[in-house]
Amino acid sequence: MASQLRQAARKTPAIHDRALQDISFIRRTMEGASSFTDVPGWGLVAIGITALGASAIAAAQPSAGRWLGVWMAEAFFGTVLGGAMMWRKMRRRVRIEGSPVLSVPARKFLFGFWPAIFAGAMLTFSLINVSEMWTAGSAVPYALPGMWLLLYGVGVITAGAFSVRAVPLMGAMLIALGTIALVLPPSTGNVLLALGFGVLQIAFGLWIARRHGG
Repeated sequence: MASQLRQAARKTPAIHDRALQDISFIRRTMEGASSFTDVPGWGLVAIGITALGASAIAAAQPSAGRWLGVWMAEAFFGTVLGGAMMWRKMRRRVRIEGSPVLSVPARKFLFGFWPAIFAGAMLTFSLINVSEMWTAGSAVPYALPGMWLLLYGVGVITAGAFSVRAVPLMGAMLIALGTIALVLPPSTGNVLLALGFGVLQIAFGLWIARRHGG
């Protein structure tokens, strides 16, 4: 009888440990299958508004270098603004749900987004002619606006596979605009950038803000 009790006592911790392992596995599986909902809707609206302003300022620049400088400043400002507002939304989720800031869906979203953006930055510097871009009347490489919209759309649609439905849909529309920019005259590039980085992001930002808590 005593031997049986000792055996039961040894089995109880083992069963308890196994149960904890199973619960941990289920929790990780459910977290990995969930969607990333921390895309900042109001952040997209703010970035879209600044992009419209950047488009207006860029259109008035006398050289390709100044035009590019305006859009590079907008890209930097938009990255900082969007990142800050996304971090704020993620921190709010942590306070409510108690889940990690960089959850599995968040890591998938970020890893899906940034490679295309990095590729766009590298291709941009390979397309510009640094020695001539500051000359008054110099032309912006005709492929640049379309390439930006295409690669940004690729990043958004890839990351959006782990997010809410509005995100990959916005990515698909950005890709469509990028394709159009590559076949239309170069003079339309700045307008299409305003539509993609400005109007589209404002529209989808409002949608996300209304349906997914800001």
